[in-house]
Amino acid sequence: MQMKCNGIRRPSGAGFTLVETLAVIALVMLMAVMAMPSFAAWHMRDQVDARSKALLSTFAYARSEALRRGTRITVCRVDAARLCLAAGQPCADGIADWACGWAVFAEHGGKPSLLRAQPALAAVSIIGVQTDMTFTPPAGQLIGSFRSFDIAPRSPSKSMQGNPWRRCISVAAGGRARISEGACGATS
Repeated sequence: MQMKCNGIRRPSGAGFTLVETLAVIALVMLMAVMAMPSFAAWHMRDQVDARSKALLSTFAYARSEALRRGTRITVCRVDAARLCLAAGQPCADGIADWACGWAVFAEHGGKPSLLRAQPALAAVSIIGVQTDMTFTPPAGQLIGSFRSFDIAPRSPSKSMQGNPWRRCISVAAGGRARISEGACGATS
């Protein structure tokens, strides 16, 4: 079947016109632009969650290795060469918190032996008072007292501020760690 329009014969199933196609493309682009901040916020929350779970599992691993090996296990902030950083010492990109990355070391004959390392992630800030933590046998206790780590986006936008964007890892003197939503010391 053919339709006649202004003397031009056009098949009825010819498809879309250029104007219709451009209108659809413009609408799709508009929706993508509007969704972009939401996607960026979702990605940042995912990074905060992943980093907090990685640090939590590192503490659990260090505690279990102290029990299993019967030796002191230390978790510390590290530089690119995987050497422990001193308190307040920044890593290569100028970050002075646990976002530099961290590593787990076992003591063998008074010398540290690398067991596991976590790379840097500058987009997420991990603030903890301690620069290293040592788990001791026989029960995997932590040398010192209760510790906490506040994990949040390093440069949050207005939409990424507040407790839903933060995580707190608390480590008791017994060496057990737990994670909670919100800033350390904040009430939910």
